[in-house]
Amino acid sequence: MKLAPTARTASTTVIAAAALFALSAALFPATPAAAQGQGAAPTSAATQVPVTAILAGALFEGTGRDLQSSVTILVRNGRIEAVGPNVAIPGDAEVIDLSEWTVLPGLIDLHTHITGDPEDVGRDRGAFLFQYPERPVLTGVRNAHTTLMAGFTTIRDLGASGTTALALRDAIAEGIVPGPRMITAIAIGTSGSHCDTTTGMRPGHFDLTDARARVYNGPQEAEAVVRAAIRDGADLIKVCATAGVLSLTDDIGPPQMTPAELDAVVQTAAMLNRRVAAHAHGLEGIRNAVRAGIATVDHGSVLDDEILEEMKARGTWLVPTMMAFEGVLEMADAGLLPPGPTQKTYDIAPLVVESHRRAFAAGVPVAFGTDAGVFAHGRNAREFQLMVEAGLAPADALLSATRNAALALGRDDLGVVEPGRRADLVAVRGNPLTDITVLQRVAFVMKDGQVYLEPEGS
Repeated sequence: MKLAPTARTASTTVIAAAALFALSAALFPATPAAAQGQGAAPTSAATQVPVTAILAGALFEGTGRDLQSSVTILVRNGRIEAVGPNVAIPGDAEVIDLSEWTVLPGLIDLHTHITGDPEDVGRDRGAFLFQYPERPVLTGVRNAHTTLMAGFTTIRDLGASGTTALALRDAIAEGIVPGPRMITAIAIGTSGSHCDTTTGMRPGHFDLTDARARVYNGPQEAEAVVRAAIRDGADLIKVCATAGVLSLTDDIGPPQMTPAELDAVVQTAAMLNRRVAAHAHGLEGIRNAVRAGIATVDHGSVLDDEILEEMKARGTWLVPTMMAFEGVLEMADAGLLPPGPTQKTYDIAPLVVESHRRAFAAGVPVAFGTDAGVFAHGRNAREFQLMVEAGLAPADALLSATRNAALALGRDDLGVVEPGRRADLVAVRGNPLTDITVLQRVAFVMKDGQVYLEPEGS
């Protein structure tokens, strides 16, 4: 699903950076999280404790299917140094007592739109015409903080207006504002496709040149657009193999890229060390994307036994985004969508859960993603509950947002609590293997060894 576009200007990044500095100073003062008992920015490097020992009552380390009891996690310089029941704690270590909590790897959401909100895809999608093009970056600052406080320390962002998500990615990486680590896509598509952000706009009113720089027709143009997206800073490429629920003028079933175009995108991206995520609802488009070698099928609304077996054989990840469908149903029921998307929502909804049930039962590789932005940011962890209700075992749901998501990203520094990995950790009260909903109430967040959220009274 895509969010409404905004115009691009050459000054977007410069102006947004200045605004980010001011906004972060106002919203996120540099005081330790422990002093507030809530989501504050981390302490500055000069005041950080060099070693932290976390006493975990239980640990889901991100590889097995069970919890370990009474584990100490030693963190040094943003990395996990040691994990185990008998880890020696240095005398100068700061000790964080989570002995009544379950600790997990920082959660990973592979499908977000961090600079957008549900209002952007509803009947008010034209509101961007009355906003400055830097506005989505500032919206993203708020949403990034909310997402981090919900326990998601890494996100893959799959579509934003202009370069706004790229600017936010860099601001977070540079410590200007707090937020999840961002792996950021540039979305590209054929003319009139779901990834053509000018689809539905009537010609003559606006200069659509910049927005159409991401549009191609034919394999040669597709290759050129991939190269341009990577030149402009994309960490990965997103394509629209089929139409979308929320786009205005296209049918949701048919494919929107030819096999040759998909091959050109995937091969060019792979040559340049980038992966490709495919937005895909209809079966034929999913089949074309899988056979081209994309990394993830996002949404996967219509799946048959043949394509499920092929995804298993190829190791293609399904990113179900079950929250996306819940979100659009909520908007459709409330009368907040235009007529076309409303009808597509009701047409596709009955097919989605059954497809995902079959995929889970068949053992298709599953990685966690939500489409946050189609629903309110911070609700991401409800996806776990929907996955379990559709038949996925709780341990597999947890693995989908930890080890599996890291594998889908090609990152060997995330997703598992073991020595050498980044010190991204979250904690919840209770056992998520018996009550998956506890993940909707995260009380501790550490990213790269810095604490952003601690339990009240700790």
